[in-house]
Amino acid sequence: MTTTGLGSLPGEDIREWTKVLLEAVDVPFLAELPARPYGDMLSRAIAVLTELAADLQPAGWRLTGGSDPRASVDQRRARSLLAEDLDVLEELAYGYSGPLKLQVTGPWTLAATLELPRGDKVLADHGARRDLAQALAAGVQQHVAEVRKRVPGAELLLQLDEPALPAVLAGAIPTASGWGKHRSVDGPGAVELLSLLTTAAPTVVHCCAARPPIEVFTKSGATGLAVDISLLNEPAWEQIALAAEAGATLYAGLVPTTGALADPERTARPLLRRWEELGLDPALLRTTVITPTCGLAGADDARARLELCRRAAEVVAEFANS
Repeated sequence: MTTTGLGSLPGEDIREWTKVLLEAVDVPFLAELPARPYGDMLSRAIAVLTELAADLQPAGWRLTGGSDPRASVDQRRARSLLAEDLDVLEELAYGYSGPLKLQVTGPWTLAATLELPRGDKVLADHGARRDLAQALAAGVQQHVAEVRKRVPGAELLLQLDEPALPAVLAGAIPTASGWGKHRSVDGPGAVELLSLLTTAAPTVVHCCAARPPIEVFTKSGATGLAVDISLLNEPAWEQIALAAEAGATLYAGLVPTTGALADPERTARPLLRRWEELGLDPALLRTTVITPTCGLAGADDARARLELCRRAAEVVAEFANS
C-alpha cells in the first residue's frame, strides 16, 4: 500500500518540501507551491508549453499568437522557476531510485482556462485546442525526458490535472461574455486529445468531481485514476469498480485538505465501506495509492495530513489482505 500527494503544497520553500516528500510519501513528486509567483498549476503548464507563447494578463494566462518563446517575459519567468525546481530535485534526489511523479494541467482544463489572443477561451476554437494539446504533449515529452536525465533512477509517473473536464463535457464552461456556455465536447473527442498526453509516461488523471469521466480517462490510456472519495456518486462508483477490475490503479483521496483530522480507521472507512457494498474483491485494493482529497496549498498542517495518508494506508492494506 502506497501514498502520495496531488501536487500543491503550502509555502515557498521548494528545497524543504523536496526533502520532506522524498521521505514522507511512497511516491515522491515535484511539488507545486502556488504561494510563489508562477508557482501554480497553470503557470507550470505554461512553462512546459514550449511550442506556444503566452503572457499573463489580469484575467489570467493568454496565448499571444506567436511561437517565439521570447515573446513573453511571464512565460520565461515560469520556465526559469521550473528549471530552478528541477535543479533542487536533481540535487536532493541524487542516487534516488523508485517512483517519482510529475503533475501538469491536462489539455481540457488548460483549454478551458487559457485565453486566445482575441480574448475567448481556447476551448471555443476546435483547431486552437488541438494545437494546444499537441504543443502540451510535446512539452510534456521534453519535461519527462529532462527529469529522466536528471534523476536516472526514477520510475516516472505523469499526473494530468483535469478539474474542468466534467464541465467541458457538460457544456458548462462560460463564454467570454458570461451570457452563454461553450458547446459541449463529446466523449470520443475528449479521449482523442487526452490520449496525446498519456504516452510520455504511465499516467494518472486527477479529477475531483461527483462524477469524474472515468471511462474517458481509461480509454485515453490512463492507468491511474485520482478521485476524491467523499464526492463520488453512485454512477461514479460503478465506473470505479469497472476500472479497478480492469486493472486501473485507484488514487483514493481520503484525507481532507481542511478541517479536523480523524483517526486512520475513520479516514479509511468511506473507501472500505463502499468496496464491501459493491462486492469487490478486497485484494484489488492492494495497489491503491492513498492521497489527500485534493492539493494541500491551503493546509498549514500539510505534513500531518501526509502522515495521516500513511496511517490510513495501513488500515486499507489490512483490509486488502484480509
